[in-house]
Amino acid sequence: MGAEDYDRWYATPRGRWIGNCEIDLLYKELCPRPGESVLDVGCGTGFFTRAFSSLTTGKVIGVDIDTEYVEYACRRDTAGSYYAVADGQSLPFRNASFDLVISIAALCFIPDEVAAVREILRVARRRFAIGLLNRKSLLWLQKGRKGGKGAYRGAHWHTVGEARSMFQGLPIRNMRVRTAVHLHSGGKTAAFFERIFPTTLSTGAFILATGDIEAPTKSPK
Repeated sequence: MGAEDYDRWYATPRGRWIGNCEIDLLYKELCPRPGESVLDVGCGTGFFTRAFSSLTTGKVIGVDIDTEYVEYACRRDTAGSYYAVADGQSLPFRNASFDLVISIAALCFIPDEVAAVREILRVARRRFAIGLLNRKSLLWLQKGRKGGKGAYRGAHWHTVGEARSMFQGLPIRNMRVRTAVHLHSGGKTAAFFERIFPTTLSTGAFILATGDIEAPTKSPK
């Protein structure tokens, strides 16, 4: 799918509602502080990068391996974000380069998700947030089976349990896994249930794993 077609989906009523649900959960769970820098790994057309640029005061950078998408994100952006072509499995940044690192549904298309998770944690200084697609959701039943349809073709879907297991043994603390977008159709019914369903339910199409980066232990002198 071309970058313009992909980004146009977020302008539809359903796409806008789903995107806003994900942004709301992301912002609530990530807890950005004034002036903190943000890296968006697998930024695609820059939807979440632009959102964070409008919600925070620090520098926001989006990276993606797809040159077409990065070029489109640069043209589309009016919020002052920065963009670059980079592989999420080998990020061109030093350790602890960004206060916050996010990656929304990008790991679903990255061959070595373990390497990508380790890279995200490596370049994060304070906190991370990784969004995944939920295999135990109504969205998977409609869009994810038999290799997936449309923008979901070829995507890897996770369960909440699998999302938790991705971080076992890694240097993080205060990990939380929440979900959103329980009814992906949008509209008044979906909005009503989204308000009353707790994010602790494992049925949302959007899984968000967040946590704090554990500071390295200093060696005694």
